[in-house]
Amino acid sequence: MPTAALSSLLNEYGESHQNPTNKFVHWICVPLIMFSLLGLLWSVPVPEAVQNVSPWLNWAMLVMMLAVVYYVRLSLPLALGMVLVSTAIALALRLVEAQASLPLWAVCLIIFVLAWIGQFWGHKVEGKKPSFLKDVQFLLIGPLWLLHFIYRRLGWAY
Repeated sequence: MPTAALSSLLNEYGESHQNPTNKFVHWICVPLIMFSLLGLLWSVPVPEAVQNVSPWLNWAMLVMMLAVVYYVRLSLPLALGMVLVSTAIALALRLVEAQASLPLWAVCLIIFVLAWIGQFWGHKVEGKKPSFLKDVQFLLIGPLWLLHFIYRRLGWAY
């Protein structure tokens, strides 16, 4: 059973995401924005002492950990799901970093811009402003909103 706070946030987020086209756009663009934002953070240099400890210690990992702390406060099962999503993104970022012909930051900047164009187009179709314009915490709720649909489809409690 979701907490009252989580239910309230998911319901409020869902109010501006009723149109099927906008929902579809969000299934594509929210993960791409998450990937690209974390990739941009991944590209910001960290102190050499930190990098010598592990190549996995970087600004993106710090942001992911802080987001998971926020998610745990809302729902432990969804937070665990977001740990899996974040891990998959981190692995994908390492792959892109190693294989792309452009620097990771450039790839992520292109994805970031295109995904936000998609998001705003989806909201134009919807006829409602994006939720984060009302409250910035909805930038963190978007990925949870998608994940909660997956949990519901699988019959998992969240």
